[in-house]
Amino acid sequence: MPVVAETPTSPADGAPIRPANAPPAPLAERLRRLRTARGWTLAQAAKACAVARSTLSKIENAQMSPTYELLLKLADGFGLGIGELLAADDAGPAHGGGRRSLARPGSGDGSPEFEFGGCAHRPLCADLAGKRMQPYLSRVLDPGAAPAGWSRHDGEEFLYVLAGRVQVLTEFYAPAELGPGEGCYLDSRMGHRVERLGDEEPRLLWIATRPQAGDAP
Repeated sequence: MPVVAETPTSPADGAPIRPANAPPAPLAERLRRLRTARGWTLAQAAKACAVARSTLSKIENAQMSPTYELLLKLADGFGLGIGELLAADDAGPAHGGGRRSLARPGSGDGSPEFEFGGCAHRPLCADLAGKRMQPYLSRVLDPGAAPAGWSRHDGEEFLYVLAGRVQVLTEFYAPAELGPGEGCYLDSRMGHRVERLGDEEPRLLWIATRPQAGDAP
């Protein structure tokens, strides 16, 4: 689901991300555990994540929720994907050949559902670290939950409608209505957002990629 959007309400630069239907402040506890395991001070962790020490301290103490852009910085700093960062338990090995991870209906993998951009996203296969793409099972929430601004972030993304109907709005193209069996691939640097159509809550398979070190800009 990753650099600054022009409107403070977009998920890339201002809309708070919070776990949905999850225990209070799971990210705060997870960050503190990850930092302690690495033997980092708060200042060292903040430097690794390229964020202010005060910002990291507020997140660890559940005094603020990170934006999507900030969530990406935290994941990068700890060498994890967003799914692994949000997972309740430590993820598996980050490297090695022949890796795989299974996503089964109702099995869960320790990752809480979280909201941004008017959608609730549950990371899939979060036990596999070091992924170059992150799959999500997503729900498009009530239209009133969607932000008014664009989302913009590095990488590319693909969404595929499993149920319900949505409208994909992009900065340079006419709006596109999608139903079950239809999808959209887009450059995430372009302003974009997804809105719900009709009464049925849409469900999507959503895959986001992120550039890695050494990739061309």
